[in-house]
Amino acid sequence: MPAPPPSVATIATVPAPVADSVRLALSSEAGRVAVLQRRSWERQGEAGAAALAVVDLETMTREWTMAITRPPLAQCRVLVAVDADGPVGFATTQPGTDADAEPGVDGEVGEFVVDAPAVGRGHGSRLLNACVDTLRADGFTRATRWLGAGDDGMRAFLVSAGWAPDGAHRELGTEDGVTRLRQVRLHTDITAAPEDAR
Repeated sequence: MPAPPPSVATIATVPAPVADSVRLALSSEAGRVAVLQRRSWERQGEAGAAALAVVDLETMTREWTMAITRPPLAQCRVLVAVDADGPVGFATTQPGTDADAEPGVDGEVGEFVVDAPAVGRGHGSRLLNACVDTLRADGFTRATRWLGAGDDGMRAFLVSAGWAPDGAHRELGTEDGVTRLRQVRLHTDITAAPEDAR
């Protein structure tokens, strides 16, 4: 005798697959974003250790909740790269914050993190493309991104996507001068191509 067809209750309990994608972060995901940020700091040597020492997970979660729900400007956004289990990466976009930024022209990718176990699965490319699309939709025509001078992996990733150093550099660190982080700035033209404007 053939088996009976599955009941409606059985069908309803089967979870729908979630495709890898990027979207705006939800306030309920602030804690996960904070965890991902702390993990990324753990891989940044002395500079990361110094950052971890001055802020706890609870405080970071509150700050990310505010960034998601009450950003200082409408163009300040938090994006998350997700898989079936939830966020595996995040990025922020905002108007350019540098002294030489041209208002209405320069947008900035601030934070950009993909959790180590999720690297190599396309999340970084999707997240970067979403950042560029978001900045372009907000009216910016150039995007910038600061990164550690020794972060060869991120630099190669950005260069392969059409970004290039623009000659700007800076040094960040603790007030006591013990921890210093040298950074370089990359940029790219995000003007919509003619076919995109149709």
